[in-house]
Order: sequence, then C-alpha cells, then structure tokens
Amino acid sequence: MQITFDGTKMNLVGKQLQVGEQAPNFRATTINLSPFSLNDVEAKLKVISVVPSLDTPVCQIQTRKFNEYIAGLKDVVIITVSMDLPFAQQKFCSTEGIKEMTVISDYKEHDFANKYGLLIEELGLLTRAILVLDAGNIVKYTEYIEEITGEPNYEKVLEYIKSVN
Repeated sequence: MQITFDGTKMNLVGKQLQVGEQAPNFRATTINLSPFSLNDVEAKLKVISVVPSLDTPVCQIQTRKFNEYIAGLKDVVIITVSMDLPFAQQKFCSTEGIKEMTVISDYKEHDFANKYGLLIEELGLLTRAILVLDAGNIVKYTEYIEEITGEPNYEKVLEYIKSVN
C-alpha cells in the first residue's frame, strides 16, 4: 500500500491485515510501563486506533474523538497505539481526560508495527489506521488512511460498530 506524508510518498514495512484475517497477537507497553498483549484483552469487539504520535494535532483529534464516541457503547474496547514513549502517552491522557480507552506504545519492539504492516519505513513511526476486530480477533473492518495527515472516517467506523454491537 502506498501512503503519503504531506504529499511525499512513504513505504510501509510488511503486509497490512485484510478483512477476514486473524489478527496476530502482539506485545506492547501500557502507559504504566506494564506489558500489553492483545490476547489479554477481553473477548469483545476491539477498535484499534493507530496514530503516528499523540504529540501532533490530527492524532490528538483522532484520540479525543474515539474516546468520546466509544464511551457510551457496550461491549467495545478501544485501543490506541502509537510509537510515543509511555510517559508522553500518560501525560497526554491525563491532560486530555482520556479514560475510555487503553493507550499503548509500540516503541520498544515494534511488534505491533511489524505484525500489522503499519511501520513507515522512512519515519520509524506508525501510519494512521483503524482496525476493528471481533471477539475472536478476526479483522472485521479496516481503514488505512492514504495521507498520514488526514483523519479517518469516524462516522463510517461508528456506523459499522453500531451495526454489529
């Protein structure tokens, strides 16, 4: 898949997941520096919101919106993933009142980035994407944002979530 950053072409490392595929387990780090594994998440619908950095305006907007939109939905877990250090993620969540989601960092091993094909080769950051997994971690919805500075289609994601929830 070809993506751009401010119009400049960038390359993604690996293969992006497609609807119907089993999402692989991965390791990451929580904002409290404890280990995170997808297998540790309850068997619920999972929305994985992938952002390059919570220290940028579009990533902040995306995280705030999903925190707000998902808050009232039952049986949905939202996970935001970035390469930011857990300290920066914790500060952002605290400052912004982000309480309705799990925020994790892939800074250490890049396990998520490599297994999900979302590592931007030139930047060493995650590309912007949305993945929805069912209770068995089967990919049910994907949105890979072609221009990294663009926002996802929140309404389309929410429409899908509400249709299966």
